[in-house]
Amino acid sequence: MPQLVHLVLSDPGQVDDVVRAWMEAGVRGLTIVDSTGLAQHLRGEGVRDDVPLFPSLRRMLAAGERHNRMLMSVIPDDLDLDRLVAATEAVVGRLDDHNTGILFVVPVTRVVGLQPGLAGSTSGEGL
Repeated sequence: MPQLVHLVLSDPGQVDDVVRAWMEAGVRGLTIVDSTGLAQHLRGEGVRDDVPLFPSLRRMLAAGERHNRMLMSVIPDDLDLDRLVAATEAVVGRLDDHNTGILFVVPVTRVVGLQPGLAGSTSGEGL
């Protein structure tokens, strides 16, 4: 059964290295989303989306904001999840350590819209 891997990455500067590591581990597609954790939100460090600004001005104002990145990928059941976790930890450090990130996996019972072969399937036909 395909699985959805989520990685909440504490250091946004590591995104490119994690993406490369995931691709080397067999990931063929992923989505990256800006995110803010509860502690950041309570400290008033959340992402502001209430002010429509020109992108360059918004970037200057956002420089002081603290963001996380969430990487998500539907992986086929034949992708080695332990290898993917090890590749992630080779970049960010042990996920059990403070301020590295959180990785979790949930089963995917149905996928609509993926190209064949990207997420695999138990029938062997791809999705």
